[in-house]
Amino acid sequence: MIKVYLDNCVLNRPFDDQSQERVRLETESIILLLSRIERGELTWIGSEALEIEIDQTPNIEQQSRLRRLTDFINLIVAIEEKTLKRAGVLQKLGFVGFDAVHLACAEIGKVDIFLTTDDRLLKTAKRLTKKIHVKVENPLDWMKENIK
Repeated sequence: MIKVYLDNCVLNRPFDDQSQERVRLETESIILLLSRIERGELTWIGSEALEIEIDQTPNIEQQSRLRRLTDFINLIVAIEEKTLKRAGVLQKLGFVGFDAVHLACAEIGKVDIFLTTDDRLLKTAKRLTKKIHVKVENPLDWMKENIK
């Protein structure tokens, strides 16, 4: 089964302004992705980093909805010394803050695909594709390629 990692940007996309076509299409792909996870067609690997970011969501109602979504996570990768060490390497390569920690968790969780709507992260991952151990894509692009 395909193992996916959804970063905080992906989970928050449905709460963004839906008047932009790109945002609306990404939201639809994320809803489809979450329904596939719920049906057991995909394995969702999460992390303590994701939980920390959700806990920092200032809007309490949104935070509550995000927490309910995480009920569908199949495995949570802990932030351990090796995770922080790899995140440090990723930061030196150019990944910023939590992005580096999320990528390190995804690598340690041996995910098949890391999904994000963060253009900066996508651009950096594309540039450094040979130096990271996980494929990084936009959920809309990935779902277009993997929908059956």
